[in-house]
Order: sequence, then C-alpha cells, then structure tokens
Amino acid sequence: MLIGEVARRSGVSARMLRHYESLGLVRPSGRTGSGYREYSGEDVRRIFHVESLRAVGLSLREIGRALDDPGFTPADLVDDLIRRTRERIAAETELLVRLDRVHATEPAGWEDVLQVLAVLRALGSPSAGARQRAALAPVDEVPVEALVEAALDESDPVVAGALRWALARSGGSAALLAEGLGSPVPEVRERAVRSLAELPGDEAVALLRDALAHPDAVVRDRAALALGAQGEAAATPVLVDMIVAGSNDTDAADALSVLAGDDDADRIASLLVGRIGDGTTGPPARGRLTQALAGIPGATALRALADLVGDGDRAVALTATYLLRLRGDG
Repeated sequence: MLIGEVARRSGVSARMLRHYESLGLVRPSGRTGSGYREYSGEDVRRIFHVESLRAVGLSLREIGRALDDPGFTPADLVDDLIRRTRERIAAETELLVRLDRVHATEPAGWEDVLQVLAVLRALGSPSAGARQRAALAPVDEVPVEALVEAALDESDPVVAGALRWALARSGGSAALLAEGLGSPVPEVRERAVRSLAELPGDEAVALLRDALAHPDAVVRDRAALALGAQGEAAATPVLVDMIVAGSNDTDAADALSVLAGDDDADRIASLLVGRIGDGTTGPPARGRLTQALAGIPGATALRALADLVGDGDRAVALTATYLLRLRGDG
C-alpha cells in the first residue's frame, strides 16, 4: 500500500507517517519502481501498535524501546505510566476543586476570578507569610472550603491562628470542620476542634458537645475547655477527668470555676469530692482535685475543704488548710 492509502485506512496522516519513519518507528518495507513508499501488512500492524501505545501515554522514544529493545521490561513502563497518570489526575482534580471554589464565589468578572485564584494559590504557598496574608484577605475573596482545608493542614501556629480567625468571620464552616474530627491524623483532629472552638453560633456549640464523647482525649479536652468558657455545664465531667489526668488541669480548674458561678457550684464540688474519695484516684490527682476546690464557691466546697484538713495525705491536708485560710475560714 502507498502512503496515501495507509493514511486513509489507519487514520494517521501522511505527515505523521513520514515523522515515524524519520524516527525509525515505522519504515516502509519497500519502494515502488517509481520510488514511492510501499507499506506491507506487517508495517501497517506496526503503525497500529505505535498508535495504541501513544494512546496510553507513551512518548515516541518509549514506544521505540517497547517495540525494538529485546531487554525492555513492560512492567517497569506500566508502573511509570500509572505514576504519571496519577500525577495528572491529581493535578486535574486540584484544578477542578479550584474552579469549583471560584464558581462558588459567583465572580462578576475576570478580575474577580483572578483575585480568587491568587488567594487560593497563596493558601497553598510554601511561604508562611503568603499563607497568612491569604487568610486575612476579605471574606468574599476566600471560599470557605479552601479556608477549612488550609486550617486543617496548617502547622505554623501564627498562620493557623489567622485561619481560625478567618473561619470565625466566614460562617458556614462548622460542618466542614466537624468532618476533620473524623480524620485518622491526630494533628488534623486537634486543628479541627480548635477551629470549632473559636466559631460563634449554636451549630459550633452543638458539635463541641458531641466532641465531648470523642475517642481522642485531645479532642475531648479542647471541646470541654471551649464549652466550659461558654458556661456549658455538659463539659463538667470531662473537665474533672482532665484534672485527674493532669491534662491542662489548671485550665480545666479555671473553666470549672466559671461554670460554678452559674448556680452549679454544689454539683461541681460534689463531683470533685467524689473523685478525691475514689479509692482509685492517686495522690497527685487528689492534690489537683483539692486545689480545684479553691475556685468553687458555696457550702459544699467549704465543707469538703474542712474535712480534707484531716486527710491522711499530708499534701492534701496542707493544701486544704491553706485554701481555707485564703477564704478566711481557717
């Protein structure tokens, strides 16, 4: 077959067939008496092989190796193709996500589109300063999904603070942040609960209440401290557990003192006393629980301190005595 007929049957242009010949990929087996290229059936099959390999992403150089190198290992090339395909999919997926986020901002013109794209690029910048500036951009320029993703991924404390501030301004991020509480990565879970703790509104409070039962102690503790500062009594048991465990116990005691000011003092004091008298509570924890009674007003806490003056643990007894004197009751 002459080159024109081959081009018609194969769908490969005559120009490309000549290019293949110049690269040594497909050489016509013969020439006519007039010097025209003449392709055999085997030549045409090789053309189809070349096109098939091009279709799966091989370069022309790789195709030459695949067809002619006896030592060629197909598995290695397939592995490389898989890697490159995954990289291409990841890049295209990232582009699609960015375009969706630009669309969500309902840009009025190309200037708005370019502004949002610039902010999205800056949020992913290796420069902490650039990420911080992006977080502080006007709310309508930063899609909330991008802010949440950045906040859950941010390790720089200054930038993380700016992102939490931006999320508190943006609205609509609570449910997205709550998804981060289910992450298998502990750091992501902590960033999620810290961000939730700074959000205003009932939705964030409800999600923090749910987080009090989270299997991750860090998430539970962060949620309890945030709720305690807002006067949410549901945080009380977890705050007491924190004091027993010595986990941010000073902050937990401060939060309990806030809650005790809301006519809940006797209940909180009873919880603390109950843990002090629990036979499984060790001496250090009993000491911390006794100190926590200092911030709890009311008769129950006062009676407990008076009883603890005679405690068999000298450290507990001395702490109770000191606290009573501070109250002017000793």
